[in-house]
Amino acid sequence: MKRVAVIPARGGSKGLPRKNLRLLGGVPLVARTVAAARAAATIDAVYVSTDDPEIAAAARAAGAGTIDRPEEIAGDASSSESALVHALGMIEAEGESVGVLVFLQCTSPFTTPAEIDACVAALGREGAACAFTVAPDHGFLWGVGADGAAFGVNHDHTAPRRRRQDLEPRYRETGAVYAMDALAFRAAGSRFCGKTILVPVDGPTIEIDSAADLALAEAMLVVRADARPPIPSGLKALVMDFDGVFTDDRVLVDQDGREAVFASRSDGMGLDRLARLTDIKLLILSKEPNPVVSARGRKLKIEVRQGIDDKLPELDRWLAEHGFGRGEAAYIGNDVNDLACMRAVGFPVAPADARPEALAAARYVTKADGGKGALRELCEALILAAG
Repeated sequence: MKRVAVIPARGGSKGLPRKNLRLLGGVPLVARTVAAARAAATIDAVYVSTDDPEIAAAARAAGAGTIDRPEEIAGDASSSESALVHALGMIEAEGESVGVLVFLQCTSPFTTPAEIDACVAALGREGAACAFTVAPDHGFLWGVGADGAAFGVNHDHTAPRRRRQDLEPRYRETGAVYAMDALAFRAAGSRFCGKTILVPVDGPTIEIDSAADLALAEAMLVVRADARPPIPSGLKALVMDFDGVFTDDRVLVDQDGREAVFASRSDGMGLDRLARLTDIKLLILSKEPNPVVSARGRKLKIEVRQGIDDKLPELDRWLAEHGFGRGEAAYIGNDVNDLACMRAVGFPVAPADARPEALAAARYVTKADGGKGALRELCEALILAAG
C-alpha cells in the first residue's frame, strides 16, 4: 500500500492571480511543495492535480506526476476534497494501491519533509484516521453578538484577564499538511475522516493568499533556517552549463560575427577556492560550440565538453569515467536543455534568473543571477557543506 501526496493547484486563483506559479526565493510555490514532498521519507509518490498547463509543466519539472483536474471541480466554489477524491480515483485506476493520502497545499511555502513525516507517523497512533499540522495559538479571540457588543470567545472578558500561559491550549490549522487513511477518506469524503490527531509545528507559519502574504514570506526567507534546502553530504562532482551560468546569457557580436561574453571574476575565484579546498571534481558541459567556452575553461583549469546537444548521455559518460553516481553530482543550469541533467542528479541548482522550467527543477536557487555571482555563491555553499 503506497503513501501518496496530492497537491491540488488550480490555475484560476482570484485573490492573487497565478498564485501557485508565483516565485518565492526564485522557486514557484508549487515546486516548493513538490520538493518538500519528494524529500519526505514517508512519501512514495507525489502528484499535482491541476487544470492549468503551466502549473502542470512546473510540477513535472519539479519531479511530480500530474493529474488533469476536470473543469467541473476546478472552479472557485470547488472544494479541495473534490480534487482529492478525483486524484485518488485516477491513481488507483492506474493499478496503484493507496494506503495513506497526504494532502499538501502550495499556499504553505515553508512546509518541511519532517512535518510531512510527522503527520504520516501520527496515523499509526491510537487508531487515528487523520493527522494535520497546527500551530499553538495563545491569542484572545473575540466575537460580535447580535446586539453589536463584543464578547470573548476563548476567554471570559468579564473576569480578570488571565495570563496567556494559563489559558487552555488552543491550536490553529496551518493549512499545510493533512495525512489521511485513504480508505477512511474515501468513505467520508472529508479530510477529517475519523479520529483526528494534531501535529504541532514550530516557528511562524503563513498561508499565501495575497500579494502582502507573498511579500511577508519573502521577508521570512531571510530569517528561516529551513527556508533554503541544505546542501547534501557526499557530493563529488559539480557540472556546470556555460551560457546563463558563467555568463548573463547575453552575447556581444562584432561586425565580423565574432562573439564575446562577459564573465564574473568573482565566480572564477569561487571555483578556484572550491577546487583547492574540496575534492569536488568540476566539469563545464555546454551546448555552445564557441571557442569562448573552452578558453574560459582553460583559464580556470576546468575540463570542458562542449557542442553537446544531448547533455545527459555525456554527463553519464563523464560520471562513469570518474566512478561517480548521478546522486553524487550537482548540476547548475538555467534553461530547458538542462532539465534532463537537473532531474537526473542528486543536487540540481539554478541561478536566480533561470527559466521558470529550470527554477522548478532546482532544489537550490542562488540569490545571484547567472554570470553575476551565482557560481561564487554556490561554490561557497559547497565549501561550507564540505566542512
